[in-house]
Amino acid sequence: MSEEIKKVETVMSKMLADTATPPNVGDLIEGSVIAIDKKGLFVDLPPFGTGIIYGREYMLARDVIKKINIGDRVSAKIVDASNKDGYIELSLKEARQALIWTEAEQAIVDKTILELPIKEANKGGLIIEWQGIQGFLPASQLKPEHYPRVQDGDKDSILVELKKLVGTRLAVSIIGAFPKEGKLIFSEKNSAAGADKAVAVAKFKVGDEVEGKVTGMVDFGVFVKIDEGLEGLVHISEIDWALVEDPKTRFKVGDKVNVKVIEVKDGKVSLSIKALKPNPWSEAGKKYKKDMAVKGVVIKFNRHGALASIEEGIAGLVHVSEFGSEEKLRQNLELGKVYPFKITLFDAGNQKMTLAFAGEKK
Repeated sequence: MSEEIKKVETVMSKMLADTATPPNVGDLIEGSVIAIDKKGLFVDLPPFGTGIIYGREYMLARDVIKKINIGDRVSAKIVDASNKDGYIELSLKEARQALIWTEAEQAIVDKTILELPIKEANKGGLIIEWQGIQGFLPASQLKPEHYPRVQDGDKDSILVELKKLVGTRLAVSIIGAFPKEGKLIFSEKNSAAGADKAVAVAKFKVGDEVEGKVTGMVDFGVFVKIDEGLEGLVHISEIDWALVEDPKTRFKVGDKVNVKVIEVKDGKVSLSIKALKPNPWSEAGKKYKKDMAVKGVVIKFNRHGALASIEEGIAGLVHVSEFGSEEKLRQNLELGKVYPFKITLFDAGNQKMTLAFAGEKK
C-alpha cells in the first residue's frame, strides 16, 4: 500500500509540476530550508525543484544565513531559473530589497507615519534613509514650522535654514517609491494634515480679528499661529504704521498678538497687526497739505532717496534727484537727524507724501 501511495505522490507531483506556471527570473518565491553547508543554502521549492543560494549571493547574505535554521521558510528572488546543475539560483539580498519596495508601496497606501532622522540637506530639501534606501524630502513638503522662511527664495539662505534640521527626527510619510532609480520621496505633510488645514482655513474670513501666537520671525515678516496646524503671515508692511526695519526686534517666539485677517487665498491666510491700530493718515489728512513747511527726521535711505518721518507713522520720500547724486544726498542728510522740509505732495487716501529739503545744501 505504501508503495502505491508513493507512486501516486510521484505522479501527482509530476502533474503539478507540468501544470504549474514555472517561476521566472525576478520572481519572488518562498520555500523551506532543507540543507545548509559552508558553500550554500538549499531551499525546497515544490513542485519546481530545489533552490540554491551560493557563491556571491551566499557571501552577500551570510549575516542573514547565520540566523537561519533547517526547516525555516524563507523568501528569495530568482536570479537563474535553471542553472547547469539543475538548481534554481536564488538571492536573499535581492528578495529583501524587493520586499522593502513592497513595504514602501504599502506604506504609501496606508499613509504610514515614520519617525526618521535627517541625514543631510541640500538647496532643494533633506536627505532621509529608510530601510537602507536613501530618500528625498523636498522643502515644499515640510510643515510650516520647518519650512525655510527666506525672502526672495535665496538658495544659499534656504540651505542654511535646512541644515539646522540635520540630526533631528521628523515624522514623515512616503509619497513616492521608484525601485528602478532606488529612490523614495518623503513628505512631512500628510493627507490628514492637509484636510485639517483646509478645515482650519475655512474657519476664517477677511475681517476676522483673532488672538494668535508668534511662531517665527523673518526679515520680511512674522508668522503667527491662529489655529491648530494653521499659521498666517504678517508681512513687515502690516506690522505697524511706522517703519519696521527688523521684525526680530519687535517680537519673540511665543508672544501673543492680536491680528486681523486681510486675505484668505490658495490655502493661505494673510494677517495684519497695524489694521487693528488707528490709521494715522486719517488724522494727518486734516493737518497737512501741499506746500506746508514741516520738520522731519530721516529714518531710512533707499535707492530713490531718503525717507523722512514728520510724525509717528507718517513718512515721505525726499528724492535723490534734488541733490544730484546719492553721495550729495548723504552729505546733506544723516540718519536720525531732524531737518526742515516742504511738503510737495500729500495724499492721505493713498498714504503717500513727498518732501523737498528746505535747509541749506552743502
